[in-house]
Amino acid sequence: MPLINANGLRQYYRVDGREDRPVVVFSHSLGCDHSMWDAQAAALAQHFLVLRYDTRGHGATEVPGGDYDIATLAADAIALLDALGVDRFAWCGLSLGGMIGQRLAAKMPERVTNLILANTSARVADPNLMEARRRAALEGGMSAVVAAAMERFFTADVLAAGSSAVAGIRRVLVATNRTGYAGCCAAIRDMDNRALLGSIRCPSLIISGEHDVSTPWSGHGEVLAREIAGAQVERLPAAHLSNLEKPRSFTAALLRFLIATREDTLSAGSERRRAVLGDAHVDRSTASASDFTRAFQELITRYAWGTIWQRPGLDDRTRRLLVLAITASLSRWDEFRLHLAAGLAHELEPCDLEEALLQVAVYAGVPAANTGFHLAKAELAQETRAER
Repeated sequence: MPLINANGLRQYYRVDGREDRPVVVFSHSLGCDHSMWDAQAAALAQHFLVLRYDTRGHGATEVPGGDYDIATLAADAIALLDALGVDRFAWCGLSLGGMIGQRLAAKMPERVTNLILANTSARVADPNLMEARRRAALEGGMSAVVAAAMERFFTADVLAAGSSAVAGIRRVLVATNRTGYAGCCAAIRDMDNRALLGSIRCPSLIISGEHDVSTPWSGHGEVLAREIAGAQVERLPAAHLSNLEKPRSFTAALLRFLIATREDTLSAGSERRRAVLGDAHVDRSTASASDFTRAFQELITRYAWGTIWQRPGLDDRTRRLLVLAITASLSRWDEFRLHLAAGLAHELEPCDLEEALLQVAVYAGVPAANTGFHLAKAELAQETRAER
């Protein structure tokens, strides 16, 4: 278990992704832990080095007694980042995590490159409600606050459906240490970041849930959007834990915001084309290009590979399967063979091909699927011979 002593506190953290990429830090909500970001971490790991951690009093991080404050929670985060050797980072915080992020971006502008504030506020509407929740947890344990918290976390329909995400958050909430929960309630109760918002200068994205009763747009998200210069806004049809209720929409918003469009689409496209199809194919295509076909090759590289294949909304496996299904449906067998071989050389497996071609059989016709299966079988057999 990755634990580190920072700011006089034993802190749990988790790192995913590539060491050579920019760092994105995820900070969770009150009563949750780092696992609430599982879907986002998986999606961003191919583009960033993703750091998640458990806030003071939560998860596997140490639980000091007494009331906490936002300044201390921010100091915990910076101490963790310093201990890990992270200088500059993007910050994505939801609810309590967003409150911590506001302070970091305002107080340490040289370190925060981008700021995502989701379902959060600069000042809670009624601090007395947080005090009541703090007392309830201390006196009655987490069972005294679970039902009300879950009703704020999710819309009624999602809560009733009982998905694995809902069940997972309920388990984490029930297991949260009452002392740590109460300490963070006090931090939210006493927080007032309104004077800090004008000092935030980094690119910022405000995500608000249309059904969020804890930090609704009115009086919360709208204040952040108004006071933080140049802030972008994304409003999702979700309650408080919008990243769990609408995970793909939330992740897409993050990626659109964090991944800047590269002006050099030809260079980016060439790099992407090699990553997807392999150096050998690209080298052959480049060598065989003539004055007559060079402009067409550049068009494909800029548009298909430098623009469409760069979009972060789909992972490579999904894109490969879509290409195979579409080319089979349209009987574009040269393209099908090309992407079939490239896909099998990377993340595709025979079971993936089977599912894609069964979809082709249903929606584009058995003859197209039959040819697709025949070509796939031949490619798999060739791979088997090559391995012997």
